[in-house]
Amino acid sequence: MKEGIHPKYHEAKVSCGCGNTFVTGSVKPELKVDVCSKCHPFFTGQQRTVAAGGRIEKFNKRYGR
Repeated sequence: MKEGIHPKYHEAKVSCGCGNTFVTGSVKPELKVDVCSKCHPFFTGQQRTVAAGGRIEKFNKRYGR
């Protein structure tokens, strides 16, 4: 590896929109994400009915169903 051309690798604190925080490695010292494994529907097995319900209602309203 050449020296001086690679970014510094830090221990990064990741903050999710749901309030969950964890530590990982990154070139940035702090990361903010919208969805993590604690709140993502694929990992939890639960669908976010609020977001899906709003989209369905909007579709039905727009196309008259």
